Amino acid sequence: MTHSLFAALRRGVDQLQLDLSDQTLLHLLAYQDQLALWNKAYNLTAVRDPKEMLIRHLLDSLAILPHLPAGRLLDVGTGGGLPGMVIAICQPERECVLLDSNGKKIRFLKQAAADLKVPNAQAVQVRVEDQAAQAALGKFEVVTSRAFAALTDFVRDAQHYLTEHGTLAAMKAILPTDEMEQLPNFSQQVIALNVPNLQEERHVILLKRLP
Repeated sequence: MTHSLFAALRRGVDQLQLDLSDQTLLHLLAYQDQLALWNKAYNLTAVRDPKEMLIRHLLDSLAILPHLPAGRLLDVGTGGGLPGMVIAICQPERECVLLDSNGKKIRFLKQAAADLKVPNAQAVQVRVEDQAAQAALGKFEVVTSRAFAALTDFVRDAQHYLTEHGTLAAMKAILPTDEMEQLPNFSQQVIALNVPNLQEERHVILLKRLP
């Protein structure tokens, strides 16, 4: 059985030049269906139209896949699982921890991970700055964020979770150049993302501690 949005997702994935199987695409669409269903009661995202979700959530999150280093990943402020759950579905070999302080969002993610059989996605309800959580969760090679307010705040709070040579991957629309100038202790690589069917700026900023 195919999905009404399968062809649109396949076109977008091909434009992003990602090598994802049909089964993975159906898995992603099953996750989006869950997100849309829970959204009616839990208000997980402001985007409600499934076609818009496909572009603004799935394809937007998929656009960073080629730019992420390997290794254990933490998604800070994951919300409804973006990009963390999308990454976990596409890269089942990668351990992904999805962090959010919102109990409703974490309940959704735990249920989605169980229902959709995504064992490499672990949802944790905690504030990113919680020092006990930092000790319990350990270190990560990659820390992502998509909806974090300020880049400087993300770096301040998330750097404690990084391995020595780990990478912070901050997804941004318009580049926050003023904030980037306030991070002299990090190397910064800016990559412009072209999200299919989205006529808006998208970037990922890869930050690593300078020696």
